[in-house]
Amino acid sequence: MGLPEDVFDHLPDPANPGWHHWNLRDETLFNGAVMGRLITRREADKCRLRMFPERRHMNLQGIIHGAVTLGLIDISMFTTMHVIGSGNAGPSVTLELSTQFIGGGDEGRPLDAVTEIMRETGKLMFVRGEVVQDDDRVAAYSGIIRKFAARKER
Repeated sequence: MGLPEDVFDHLPDPANPGWHHWNLRDETLFNGAVMGRLITRREADKCRLRMFPERRHMNLQGIIHGAVTLGLIDISMFTTMHVIGSGNAGPSVTLELSTQFIGGGDEGRPLDAVTEIMRETGKLMFVRGEVVQDDDRVAAYSGIIRKFAARKER
């Protein structure tokens, strides 16, 4: 079943001109409960998804936990489909995600996943990108999304 558009809040973010919210209205689901507030913007042929790291996102070494980085990457692929690609990413799933961790992220700066679409077909979307904090690279990634058509309710 397809997701109704009103499950997301992707209105303009008044606190960050040029950015839009990328939050599920149900904050008890993964995005809000684990990742916190997310914002996004289109940058030419790329999509930037930003999170704001907090202490709960850190590991014992004092850097952003790898699982948080992976979560941001996964969400960014669907955000990119919505912002730049064919649209409704709700009924789609991640088929593959390859990630190379390059450096540690710190709590004091926003963490951004910057994603571009390499190719999009009727059923698949191929992406690549980087996770960055300012000019510091935290990770590089590529992934494949399997798109499903929204099912009609009977």
